[in-house]
Amino acid sequence: MVDWSKQLYWEDVKVDDEIPAIANGITIQRLVMEAGANRDFAPIHHNREIAQGQGAPDMYANNMFIQGMLERMIREYIGAKGRLRKLGPFRMGIFNCAGDTVTTKGKVVNKIEQNGEKLVELQVWCENSQGISVGPSPAVVSLPSKG
Repeated sequence: MVDWSKQLYWEDVKVDDEIPAIANGITIQRLVMEAGANRDFAPIHHNREIAQGQGAPDMYANNMFIQGMLERMIREYIGAKGRLRKLGPFRMGIFNCAGDTVTTKGKVVNKIEQNGEKLVELQVWCENSQGISVGPSPAVVSLPSKG
């Protein structure tokens, strides 16, 4: 469970800080629910035979599923008063298939102040048992200041 009463502040962030990783099980149920939620009914995302016929090892997570996993990790890291300003672009390199556990990871790569806003540049990615499956990709968040 996330403790949304805890807030990350710009002053507390340092370059090379790691974002707490989150492991996500890719189940058939999640793939079907996600397809229905974003109306991506391409059968490669919820039908094993069709996905394998297209060269994939199994049905696999689509871009919106991946983006949702990365966004969850970022939002839990920045807290309720932080704002996600940019995510991506990201590149999928390895399929994230039904049965995989995909772990979202990230780190801080830069801190800047721009037009009075406290920004943190991140690098985020996904890993499964075969290695990095998505990314690394850029993300930008704004954080509140203690001052």
